[in-house]
Amino acid sequence: MNQVISGALAGFAATAPMTVVMLVLHRWPRHEREALPPQQITEEIAERVGVESHLDENRLTAATGAAHFGFGAAGGAVYGLIAPKIPLPPALRGVIWGLIVWSVSYLGWIPAARILRPATQHTAQRNFLMIAAHLVWGVSMALGTETLAQDEKEEV
Repeated sequence: MNQVISGALAGFAATAPMTVVMLVLHRWPRHEREALPPQQITEEIAERVGVESHLDENRLTAATGAAHFGFGAAGGAVYGLIAPKIPLPPALRGVIWGLIVWSVSYLGWIPAARILRPATQHTAQRNFLMIAAHLVWGVSMALGTETLAQDEKEEV
């Protein structure tokens, strides 16, 4: 297993604790009425490609989960490519990568594609929620990638 595959697996797995953080913070300290960004993104893309009428609540939830976990795996795969070149402890690399993924997404490609407004136009609570979730994802993903890489070295 190479670093890219390790990163993809760890990124996929790290999306689970990230999602838990998002769901908890979405309800606390006060319940937000606006859907979480992964659902908003999925709904917008489904509308653009003309399949929104085929997505009942269950299918929308499944499509959102598939897209979110897929994106987590993709972000982890890219991390796996670059991580060996960054001489920092894995947790710190994860913090930095989580912030980069959040920035590139919510200040970059998502508003550029006119899927969502940029994070600068979101509430402080929404930005805190998403940054915290990306930090959890980044650290979990980096530590998972490191663990998988260590396991592979021990097998050889």
